[in-house]
Amino acid sequence: MISADSTKDKVSQTPSPEPGSVPPEPRALSPEPASAVLKFLTCGSVDDGKSTLIGHLLYQTGNIPVDQLRTLEAESARIGTAGGGLDYSLLLDGLMAEREQGITIDVAYRYFAACGRKFIVADTPGHEQYTRNMATGASQCDAALILIDAGQGVLPQTRRHALICALMGIERILFVVNKMDRVGWDEAVFRRVEEAKSALVADLEEFGLRLFESDAIPVSALKGDNLTELSANTPWYGGPTLLQWLAGVNPGSWRDGAPLRFPVQYVVKGQRGGESWQAGVPESLKHGAGGTFRAYAGTVASGRVGRGDELIALPSGVTVRVASILAGGHELDAARAGSAVALTVVGEHDIVRGDLLSLPQERPEVADQFKVRLIWMDDAPLFAGRQYEFHGVAGTVKAEITRLRSRIDPERCRRLAADTLGKNDIAEAELHLARPIPFDPYEVNRETGAFILVDRLTNATACCGMILHPLRRAENVHWQTETVDRQGRTAIKGHGPKVIWFTGLSGSGKSTVANALEARLNAMGRHTMLLDGDNIRHGLNRDLGFTEADRVENIRRIGEVAKLMTDAGLIVITAFISPFRAERDLVRSIIPTGEFIEVFVDTPLEICEQRDPKGLYKKARAGQIPNFTGINSPYEAPLQPELAIDTSVVSIDESVERIVSLVAE
Repeated sequence: MISADSTKDKVSQTPSPEPGSVPPEPRALSPEPASAVLKFLTCGSVDDGKSTLIGHLLYQTGNIPVDQLRTLEAESARIGTAGGGLDYSLLLDGLMAEREQGITIDVAYRYFAACGRKFIVADTPGHEQYTRNMATGASQCDAALILIDAGQGVLPQTRRHALICALMGIERILFVVNKMDRVGWDEAVFRRVEEAKSALVADLEEFGLRLFESDAIPVSALKGDNLTELSANTPWYGGPTLLQWLAGVNPGSWRDGAPLRFPVQYVVKGQRGGESWQAGVPESLKHGAGGTFRAYAGTVASGRVGRGDELIALPSGVTVRVASILAGGHELDAARAGSAVALTVVGEHDIVRGDLLSLPQERPEVADQFKVRLIWMDDAPLFAGRQYEFHGVAGTVKAEITRLRSRIDPERCRRLAADTLGKNDIAEAELHLARPIPFDPYEVNRETGAFILVDRLTNATACCGMILHPLRRAENVHWQTETVDRQGRTAIKGHGPKVIWFTGLSGSGKSTVANALEARLNAMGRHTMLLDGDNIRHGLNRDLGFTEADRVENIRRIGEVAKLMTDAGLIVITAFISPFRAERDLVRSIIPTGEFIEVFVDTPLEICEQRDPKGLYKKARAGQIPNFTGINSPYEAPLQPELAIDTSVVSIDESVERIVSLVAE
């Protein structure tokens, strides 16, 4: 931990403009202007020297306490890789696995001061498998140092990190050409890397991502050349030192200049004079005038809010006036971006967590369909049609990637056709939410335009995303009111609608049982419709193959058709392998509660393969059929089906009777 002790407890090997360290500060009531503190990250490919660079910079600027220096000396002697000298990377690599392997895994943050300015640096990992950590670090930074090994030049991961930085809104990047000592400080080597850097920047600009600064600097992170003082080894370099470049970065604050955005994160409430108060409420509020007290807590994401301001709460559209601004035990006249406060308003209003407060004349847009950019982080691939949870400043809502527009190739910053995404892929897609939310495009507001998607089954963060713009079709498509509704159609049928969803391996007996079930229900006077997998592929889904992406879309379409048929009052029987649990759960989620019956035809694979009514298993075993469920494509068995039957043990008639009994319930 960096100490806040006096400068007598610090050491500095080279002169520095302002020795001393800056510890993490508590959230201020009125945060310092963003220009006073520069947040930047280091990134680049594996073993380019990111941690060593920052560690040596801390050392040269006198930001290492004496006790940490002694620990560094001991650790360098024990596990260091600097050939007997100080291994500065150990100052940043805090995890044991990082120290043992000599790599960065997690994002390490360090606070320091130099040249009369404060800095927060995020040291991010270079390995491709930890790209999600790098993207997380970049999301809150205003500048970046992208390191390049002089001996290797610009690598694919270098280009990927440059693209992610630009996508995250970082417009000031310094390309740090490291390990120049290993190439004998050869100017020609530096110029070749500089040319490759210029080509990379040109690719970014052609894609539509413009950098305000994209300089290059030759350094040796291990030796310290050009970090805080210009080196005699580079007489051909006339630019600033790395520290001078950092000190000169003035990105300004988009937060201060942007319109007010105050997301409500928590509603503080209690009965004045009563006992049922939430923890942490000041005593002065508990014993004020009678009545119910409500305050809306959150952090000012951008802009400024003042006492007496008229605000609008979105998406509800409720208009309120600010009565007071509370920060801890204090009352403020105004709060600006970065301030954590609670607002009280005049009168009683229905404002809830997830609402966004803004000035009426500068309100954000509200929509439920967007074009977005995604950085995919999950090990599980993305397929269009799957549902996730959308998490943003406006709360949590169900979301679906309805279409993958393109995957972005980081090598050349070009858009490529894609129907699925793998880990660390970057893409543009169309996103549909279950309800409208207030938002700003990411390029306008990095808080209200950012989001993550969470897998609803595993709770893993699937991706981070940026809203580009709303899809205008959302404004032009409306629900049409129908004179005859679902209840009216159901009433004349004499029975309630159901979806009986058969799932299981090929040859398990799904279609056989489904046919027998429909015949039995028809004899009972029930109105039914059987949707069979093979039959549907002759018409509605004839354009789909058997890849994972096509299987997802196949089930999505069938789910929507089944829902329409239940709206007509029918009992819908479906017989599909439907191998993925997520798609079956998606269909269940769009069918009214109690109307979806999942029947797992749990016939063992060896029995299905013995039956092989269509000869498909034999072909799959011979490698003639790719993506065949159970052989070379996975089947995810239901976790809690309404009914499980094994047709190798239970007869067709008995299976039908069990399902009929379940429907009758």
